[in-house]
Amino acid sequence: MSETRHNWTKEEILDIYNQPLMELLYQAASVHREYHDPNTVQVSTLLSIKTGGCPEDCGYCPQAARYHTDIQGNDLMTVPHVKAQALRAKAAGSSRVCMGAAWRNVKDGPEFDQVLEMVRTINKLDMEVCCTLGMVTENQAQRLAEAGLYAYNHNLDTSEEYYKEVISTRGYEDRLETIGNVRKTNVTVCSGGIIGMGEKVEDRAGMLVALSTLNPQPESVPINALVAVEGTPMEEQEPVEIWDMIRMVATARIVMPQTQVRLSAGRTQMSREGQAMCFFAGANSIFAGDKLLTTPNPDVNEDMAMFEKLGLIPQKPFVKKAQPESVEAEFSKFDQTGENPRWTRPGHTIERNEVAKQKAKESKAV
Repeated sequence: MSETRHNWTKEEILDIYNQPLMELLYQAASVHREYHDPNTVQVSTLLSIKTGGCPEDCGYCPQAARYHTDIQGNDLMTVPHVKAQALRAKAAGSSRVCMGAAWRNVKDGPEFDQVLEMVRTINKLDMEVCCTLGMVTENQAQRLAEAGLYAYNHNLDTSEEYYKEVISTRGYEDRLETIGNVRKTNVTVCSGGIIGMGEKVEDRAGMLVALSTLNPQPESVPINALVAVEGTPMEEQEPVEIWDMIRMVATARIVMPQTQVRLSAGRTQMSREGQAMCFFAGANSIFAGDKLLTTPNPDVNEDMAMFEKLGLIPQKPFVKKAQPESVEAEFSKFDQTGENPRWTRPGHTIERNEVAKQKAKESKAV
């Protein structure tokens, strides 16, 4: 097998990304077959367990409280509701449930305890459990691991340089620190980003440098195409071309050969043929279900029909890593600490984010 490197440079990654497409596809497909079954795709269901009201200013996100979008917020779901959704996802062919909460960071207390019980409940259904809850401390990561969490998602979003043009309410180093805290447990890391936010190709390469130089590399890397939502600062961004998605997937596959590369947001704008080329280029994971938190996604029946056409098989759970055991709350070795970590607030302003915020204020005043 080819060597997994952790010292990729931006120049090397740009050379890979910009090579003739047929050469890129051949190289990526060859690497993919060294490490993975090319006909098996991991299927995840993304569930928004707490929607809207987020205090962050991420320029792409309709859940930010400061923007005026049509997103209907909801309080934290109950454990029985989450279990019912997980069973539905399992019946539809998903091997993993990823639960997302619109939080800046995890806070110790009853809501986090409730999320821990959700993790235990889904793990007992013999499904992989992933969470994306914002920044976490080492203690909080240990509590999630103890509950039976399989993966934690915390996207880098873009390059460190362009990140300052997307988000002003938290720093890039906080993203890396959270991933580092997760790495101190037995939980796998899921981290990727979004293309089509106005970034340059160099920023896409920069993001792949940041991900590929982590040691170990993330077990899962979602590649998202921006879904421009009205009311967000990025509402007027043009959809990213399928060729850019194919190149990004293929390059990610080459520089992170053992990683599961997830074809994520934006699939409603892609043809089956475009998605097929992404699978050929090394994508071997998708999100199924009609929504990705709050944005549209192909219907699960459409995906299963596409799988049948392409001869793809959903991956079974716990193929890459053994199922973790769930420790019940009363036997936990990790207590609430009431931590109040000082996650950074860079303090700069982003003009388009401020414009969208002002428009929201004016809309609410009418």
